[in-house]
Amino acid sequence: MQVISTLTTGERQGALLILLVMALVGLFFAAAGHGDPIAVHGALVMALALALAFPIMARLDDPEPSAERFSTYYDDPTKVGVILTFVWAAFAMFVGDWVAWLMVEPTWTTDGAWSSFGRLRPVHTTGVIFGFGGNGLIATSFYVMQRTCRVRLPDQLSPWFVLIGYNLFCLLAVTGYMLGITQSKEYAEPEWYADLWLVIVWTVYFVLYLRTLARREEPHIYVANWYYMAFILVVAMLHIVNNLAVPVSFLSAKSHSLFSGVQDALTEWWYGHNAVAFFLTSGFLGMLYYYLPIRAGRPIFSYRLSIISFWGITFMYMWVGSHHLHHTALPQWVQTLGMTFSLVLLVPSWSSAANALLTLNGAWHKVRDDATLRFMMIAAVFYGLTTFEGSFMAIRSVNALSHYTDWTVGHVHAGALGWVAMITFGSLYASIPWLWKRERMYSSALVELHFWLALAGTAVYVFALWNAGIIQGLMWRTYTENGNLAYTFLDSVVAMRPYYIARAVGGLLFLLGALAGCLNLYLTIRFAAPAPEAASMKPLRGALGDAAIQPVE
Repeated sequence: MQVISTLTTGERQGALLILLVMALVGLFFAAAGHGDPIAVHGALVMALALALAFPIMARLDDPEPSAERFSTYYDDPTKVGVILTFVWAAFAMFVGDWVAWLMVEPTWTTDGAWSSFGRLRPVHTTGVIFGFGGNGLIATSFYVMQRTCRVRLPDQLSPWFVLIGYNLFCLLAVTGYMLGITQSKEYAEPEWYADLWLVIVWTVYFVLYLRTLARREEPHIYVANWYYMAFILVVAMLHIVNNLAVPVSFLSAKSHSLFSGVQDALTEWWYGHNAVAFFLTSGFLGMLYYYLPIRAGRPIFSYRLSIISFWGITFMYMWVGSHHLHHTALPQWVQTLGMTFSLVLLVPSWSSAANALLTLNGAWHKVRDDATLRFMMIAAVFYGLTTFEGSFMAIRSVNALSHYTDWTVGHVHAGALGWVAMITFGSLYASIPWLWKRERMYSSALVELHFWLALAGTAVYVFALWNAGIIQGLMWRTYTENGNLAYTFLDSVVAMRPYYIARAVGGLLFLLGALAGCLNLYLTIRFAAPAPEAASMKPLRGALGDAAIQPVE
């Protein structure tokens, strides 16, 4: 309720108008779409809009907020974004571990269609990538762009629209999968109406970022903002092109892609690998370049190297998606182009990993003692490791062994757990005391526990699937003296059981670490000691860490 009072009268009226329009649109789909799954989502949109509209109506006539608000940063959306990031982490990682155990024992499910592997698996991937990762990116981007620009967000309604609208998209996505609503495109499963809603939300996000940069009082645009902007802009382009589709009708959840055959496959993996590039890499490098130098108390090792890395990643990543389609109907030259750029991409990727680790020179004692900084350091190590592995697996002869095996799944999770999740948790642990004006996290022991559970879980998971994938690839290409396959596919499935058990145990360890983080967040907000007043009063200019982010040269 207090958050509503901080909005101006015009912002409250604008929010109420948006919510009423959403409620009417939801009511239309709920009523007119009767008999189609889209009606369920219409009812969901209407219920959410009305649930938010009533508190705003109750405070519509509250006094205007004080002009003193302009002297501080606007962090309320960031706080909610941090909480949502942890909530999505707990939910999506729980579903992911459930799916992992289903690979061990398929009967550990219910009779409901919603709980089948085919429906739960995209719930996990969307929940982790877009729910957990996306909320982490939005929350930290709001935080970082204000500090690096030394300016407050240009208004208070836009960030709430972005945050709530984005989470509505995630909610439509995961509930849709359980209802059987899917485009059946990897990382792009939501149907046409959810995709259209995300375009609206993402456009507001992009404009909000540009407005903040245009109003900045810091002449220099710090490199973290370059990475965040690339993430926002390119993801919009990828999302729009890959999801071009024609709905069966405007009252049906089903649509048909504008592409078909090999063109559809190429477009999908142009999207899929660039989602890795600009959602799961560029945005999180923005986190790395801001939070690691501040937490270490060291300037970034080389600003020039970070810019070279930025342009290398931005240009080269756009061409590599075809390496997912080796040995298919895709033209050979397109496959070779993807493989070549994948190998060259190692240079800018390792430049960022090396830049992060070299920044820690003179601060390794802090890495030893500070689990939050250790999260960031391990993230940089895994970023270097997974980018090397990705370039290696793009080579056609290696791909012939690795593709369609669990080696690819292990590679993906080395990046998702070791890089994306580690840098996110490290950045959030750094932000939480600053945001809630606490001296530190409530429990340093819980942060330590989270770190070691996450590291152990990642190691167990990744090593298990590396072994599983190589064994699978070798079994599938082993022939007898007569030229027949030595093993049936079922033989390879049976051989995977111990590795799948290890994978599920590793996922469980990572989930337990995330739950420890959720508990620590709650305890910090409710019970942690407040920071000294001098430290808790953060003026809009001269924010904490301004000096630390400056480069060495």
